[in-house]
Amino acid sequence: MLRPTMTSSAFLVFVLFTLLSLTGPSLAIKFQLPASRYPASKCIWNPIHNNALVIVTANVGPGAGQRVDIEIVDSSPQKNVYLSKRDINGETRLAVTSHAEGEVGVCFKNTLDSSVPPEKGAKAARIVDLDVDIGADAVDYNAIANQESLSGLETEMRKLEGIVKEIVDEMDYLKKREIRFTNTNMSTNQRVQNFAWFCIVALAGLGAWQIMHLRSFFKRKYLID
Repeated sequence: MLRPTMTSSAFLVFVLFTLLSLTGPSLAIKFQLPASRYPASKCIWNPIHNNALVIVTANVGPGAGQRVDIEIVDSSPQKNVYLSKRDINGETRLAVTSHAEGEVGVCFKNTLDSSVPPEKGAKAARIVDLDVDIGADAVDYNAIANQESLSGLETEMRKLEGIVKEIVDEMDYLKKREIRFTNTNMSTNQRVQNFAWFCIVALAGLGAWQIMHLRSFFKRKYLID
């Protein structure tokens, strides 16, 4: 009895589907940004690795007497500010490259103009449609295909190459974190063990000193020979 075999093209389609399913989707979110005379920042955070490309597309709706500012930062101890732009309107596309592991935040402020009456300013807001692409999702493969005259299959393979690189980088990052956690665990275990031995020695020394002190006390009182 002959068994059906998977053709090379079907196998390639299966591999493409599997690798594409492993990648995280890009963030797309739509929200209302209230206006204020002294507004607080509203930040949208995404996990990111070092030296990753980030494409931010913000589409800000209309709003009279309101000024929307955007700032791209990260959660590293240095609090890097990659880009800051004031008074954005309509569609704005920004590109940055991360400098640290952690999270990247896209922050918005909607400042209300002083000429707007308080009763109108209380309800003032603008709609923001935000799209954040990170890593392989941020690369414009159509532009690369047009520039290098790539076929559809070659373009997909180029995209898969970027996806595989991201997966390898993610695994390498997780491996480094596992090694760091293992070293921390071993170091903590050694410190606890050393502290336990110190407590045992200290208690034994204290007990011996108490016995000697009581013995000398009883001898002075002529209670023992």
